Amino acid sequence: MNKHIHKFIVISLLILLISAACNQPGETSSTHYITLRDGLGREVSLDSAAKRIVSLAPPNTEMLFAVGAGSQVIGRDTFSDYPSEVTEITDIGGSFGEYNQEIILSLQPDLILAGGINTPELVQSLEDLGLKVFYLSNPTDLEGMYAMLQTIGMLSGHEERANQLIDALKERVNQVTTQLANISSRPTVFYELDATDPAKPFTPGAKTFYTSLIQLAGGENIAGKLEAEWAQISLEQLLTWDPDIILLGDAMWGETPEKVAGREGWGTLSAVKNGRVYAFDDNLMVRFGPRQVDGLEALAKLLHPEVFQ
Repeated sequence: MNKHIHKFIVISLLILLISAACNQPGETSSTHYITLRDGLGREVSLDSAAKRIVSLAPPNTEMLFAVGAGSQVIGRDTFSDYPSEVTEITDIGGSFGEYNQEIILSLQPDLILAGGINTPELVQSLEDLGLKVFYLSNPTDLEGMYAMLQTIGMLSGHEERANQLIDALKERVNQVTTQLANISSRPTVFYELDATDPAKPFTPGAKTFYTSLIQLAGGENIAGKLEAEWAQISLEQLLTWDPDIILLGDAMWGETPEKVAGREGWGTLSAVKNGRVYAFDDNLMVRFGPRQVDGLEALAKLLHPEVFQ
């Protein structure tokens, strides 16, 4: 036999033997693109990067667009409205937690991104329909937000873009903290979420992004010591704390510094007397994603105008 033919046969047999050994009963070769553990502790596997994505929460939608996966979003919840082109995407509901599962099914998504506003029961009901769902827990600080961005980048096939974005965001945060490194004092801040009843306003407490960003911006959330994430305090407590600055996260609902000054009992607060009551875009705080770094920069300029002139 020709020695070259003999060599070819031997090599071919070796390849067949190796392939057979790698596929013995009870053993499987993984073909998954990625397997990640989600916020509900479940392992979720994708065979390839998701190309048809339905987002159930505004932060998820914003992050998908931020990492370059906007064209892959085929459905979004009612409240997703940023960036502007999001409004052209099919609305699958979400008001009062009600999503139109018939529309979701008709879109034939290969991945549904749920968020902290969604319940485990909703996730289960969607999975019962044969849909792939990944649950993203709400982060409480920027490091958690970066991790969320990275996860979304991996699921959508834009990991490199996500990492570049994270590096750019970290550099902007570093610039802010560097400029604030030598501040001599930290103003106290009352962040108003809802003052429908001015005698019992709502404010964010500990373990929230509000407290974290205010701290990074060189301030102190006066309610940051409260255990409740969303606390309702009395006017008497607010008067005792007497914050240096009041930020109106409910400005989108029509609250203004002028209205605050006209509230019964509020006129004696230092922030009101010194004209340090400001409207603030709450979306820059509550919607997890790159815009929170915009929020940090805006906060730092309000709290320390002497540094950011």
